[in-house]
Amino acid sequence: MSADLSPVIAAGTRWLLTAFPPAPGAFSRALAEAQARQAVTLAAALRYPTALDAQLLHLLGPGGSARLDWLTGAEHDGGGDEADADTAWRTWVDETVVSWAACLLADPDLALALDAHHVVDRSLAGEVTRLVRPGNHEHRAAPLLRHPDLLEPIAALHRAPLLDLLDNENAPLG
Repeated sequence: MSADLSPVIAAGTRWLLTAFPPAPGAFSRALAEAQARQAVTLAAALRYPTALDAQLLHLLGPGGSARLDWLTGAEHDGGGDEADADTAWRTWVDETVVSWAACLLADPDLALALDAHHVVDRSLAGEVTRLVRPGNHEHRAAPLLRHPDLLEPIAALHRAPLLDLLDNENAPLG
């Protein structure tokens, strides 16, 4: 996968962990971050599959987190330079990528249906085991991040294009 997507992946992962915090403890935080990063990485690879897509992303920008923040009730005041520095990462949040990641986190079968391993084989995303086969540790570490009802407002934003992509990927050739 292109390193050009790393700012979007980092921002999307951070947004998910901010909006849906992990259970207390360093181990839970690490497991939740691994799950969020896998979901965002796969979503970014699906959304921006070519180097040209990544270049256009950098040229036009991802759009930011304002609508996602509004949906989750997050308040961010612009209280000066210090507050701006702390929230500057939010400008790199891609709403569609986060929405697709929420779909993947809420429904591991969807990640399998997208043939995540095929995407990994093409080197578009890293290992996605925690995403497609979450165990008890993953669920306990990130109960909010894996809760379908809590993720629904975010997942519903762009689920239809993801399902269209799934239909096109699974369509028979010829």
